[in-house]
Amino acid sequence: MSEWLHDLFSGRPWWMNLAMVFCGFMAFVYMPWDIFWKPVEADQEVWFGVMFTGWAAKLAAVPHWFVYGALAYGFRRRRSWMRIAAPLYSAQVAIGMLLWPNFQYGSWTGFLLGLISGLPFAFLTLAFWNARDHFVHKRGSLRERYGDWAVITGASAGIGLEFARALARDGIHCVLVARRREKLNALATELKEQFQVEVRVEAADLASPDGPDQVADAVADIDVGILVNNAGVGYAGRFDKQETGRLREMVNLNCVAPVVLTSRLLPGMRDRGRGAMIVSGSVAGRQPLPLHGIYSATKAFDLHLGEALWAEMRADGVDVLVLEPGPTLTEFQQAAGELPHEGASASSVVNAALDALGQQPSVVAGWWNWVRANLASRFGSRPLVAYVARHIMERQTPEEMR
Repeated sequence: MSEWLHDLFSGRPWWMNLAMVFCGFMAFVYMPWDIFWKPVEADQEVWFGVMFTGWAAKLAAVPHWFVYGALAYGFRRRRSWMRIAAPLYSAQVAIGMLLWPNFQYGSWTGFLLGLISGLPFAFLTLAFWNARDHFVHKRGSLRERYGDWAVITGASAGIGLEFARALARDGIHCVLVARRREKLNALATELKEQFQVEVRVEAADLASPDGPDQVADAVADIDVGILVNNAGVGYAGRFDKQETGRLREMVNLNCVAPVVLTSRLLPGMRDRGRGAMIVSGSVAGRQPLPLHGIYSATKAFDLHLGEALWAEMRADGVDVLVLEPGPTLTEFQQAAGELPHEGASASSVVNAALDALGQQPSVVAGWWNWVRANLASRFGSRPLVAYVARHIMERQTPEEMR
């Protein structure tokens, strides 16, 4: 518990932590009680000094609830939009506290009461404005934080390729791992010429029993600072129509390979007191996914493994992150046998991961994916979530595999 509290409150001034706790209390305790249990005749709500009562107060409380929830989240994750949102909302409260006594009492009494109640929030507004750079996330040098070398699996295309480019851009030497040597060689040439880094190519089939150990043995002579367990594959279709061999390969690649590579490389990071491991999961791991059942199960495995390692290794200086993208424009759709559909760019997914690394145990790439993942897992019943997921996946699965 003490470690969780330290993680929750570190990195902010004390007065900002108080504001975060207050917003959390309002979002999760007071506003639900105010909206759903407080008698309508006793309800009151103030916006910009204007008092609402009865059902008007109930309606006015809904945006208040949303605001407090957004502010609590913004404080917790230090989102950039809080640079404006925090001082703006505090200023709104200051204005309301200044005006409301004037509307209630008038004359000098109302003015003095408004001044007394509004000034603290005016000072708070000024404090938020002066501290707005606190909400500018500075990623810093990944090489300085974690070391000179990174191992990236599944680096021949898509998210893995973008990870390699992003890390090389930061001056990190890269070991590129995938099956297709020609694609790795082309990427290696690009990284060397564009970023002047050292690059090794290790062509290996991580779905084979000895593939992960082959890679671990190949990098035994270097200090690996970052391990990106990105290699993975999907397989769309009804379980009884899928080939057993492909299912076995998918479990080996998505689950066994990250376990073996992490087991081999993480101890070195721990001994050096710094390092990072990223595993590419998926929002599919948040829920059962009919017509992608084994894939979603493997990504649930990755999610639980990564978040557990985050808690285990954090005190040893090793950051662990599970990246949970939604649909992404890569080769995944074709390789999995899905029908083409829209998705995010691989570069935006990688940026989300590198921004979150060292900040939290997992990150869902894209706000809409975050909304859908949390709505499904937190508010939907298990049968409802499964049926809705099947309906969505049917539109992405060829008819002969449904």
